Amino acid sequence: MRTDIRLFQLNSFALPTATEATAQLPAALLTEGLELAGRTASIDSCSVHSELSQRWRDQGVLFGNLEQLVREHPDRLQKHFENPVVRSDIDLFSALSAACWSGGTLLYVPRGVAVTEPLHALAGMTDGGVDLGRILVILEEGAEATLVCETASGSETDGGLHCGTIELVVGARASLRYVNLQNWGEQTWHFAHQKATVDRDAQLQWTIGALGSRLAKVNQHVALVGPGANAQVNGVMFTEQRQHLSYHTLQHHEAPSCHSDLLYKAALQDHSRTVWRGMIKVDAEAQKTDAYQRNDNLMLSADARADSIPGLEIEADDVRCTHGSTSGRVDDEQIFYCRNRGLTRREAVRMIVTGFFQQVFDRITIESVRDSLGGAVARRVREYD
Repeated sequence: MRTDIRLFQLNSFALPTATEATAQLPAALLTEGLELAGRTASIDSCSVHSELSQRWRDQGVLFGNLEQLVREHPDRLQKHFENPVVRSDIDLFSALSAACWSGGTLLYVPRGVAVTEPLHALAGMTDGGVDLGRILVILEEGAEATLVCETASGSETDGGLHCGTIELVVGARASLRYVNLQNWGEQTWHFAHQKATVDRDAQLQWTIGALGSRLAKVNQHVALVGPGANAQVNGVMFTEQRQHLSYHTLQHHEAPSCHSDLLYKAALQDHSRTVWRGMIKVDAEAQKTDAYQRNDNLMLSADARADSIPGLEIEADDVRCTHGSTSGRVDDEQIFYCRNRGLTRREAVRMIVTGFFQQVFDRITIESVRDSLGGAVARRVREYD
């Protein structure tokens, strides 16, 4: 058993209530220097703030609290609830999310509209709180948008439960940049099902950062459903103490002439553990597929453990599919080289860890997000043993 959840007790948590929305919002990490088109914020699934520039309202963009916008615009959104991207029968947690979801964020961009500034959504949680939020992003044909989402607890030691879904619908010739930073407190249980559908000639860049939680169990699924669809998936994971992060990814090529590129990198210290299980699935109709996946792990402790399990399931006969995985410790020669130039051992390791993640950081096209994520990782690096 790679991920043991026997210590998780669902009956220790209750459904969120509106009174919890009075708590103070945690600080956002990724908004510094960003000129935003809109922002939303919630505490324990309860919306506390929502705004969108009038410029984009006038062009039919919807952004804000999911529950409210569903009630106000059923004509545009009903079909996405009748045919959800994430199924409710995958496991207990998908069923719980489907039955009890509350709050969350909606971004809807009409056909041909390009939102030029990023949008930001922050989901906060109180100590012992519950977040059952759902994120739904819908880009119609030819639309463009960038959405940055963060989850955070009030303090690093907080606990709680998150059980939610992320659904990204990228229409034909649309382009979506989606960044998701998970930064819950170190005693939080994090369960999520996440799926994107990418249609004909559409572009998706999906970047995840995973820094927090006691245990995270995430299923991330990208389905390329239209010819010429393109998806780039980037992952940065940093674990410490006894954290356990488990990510299962699926690049599902359902249509011909599609391209997918997944790069996950993890650095582990103390007694922490990561599990990454990746699969490239190519249907019989998906000829001319070009798919790649890679997972690299940097061990900062002799007691840390990384399980890396890439996989291929190919039914077509005209494809190019490759995968790779590496795990190793910091090179002592690199530390020696840095210390000879006046750096302390910790500074040297911090520089090496940052360099390890640089390949992923270079893919992030929003400079402030790239710098903030890099800084958040660097601050967690302790003495290398």
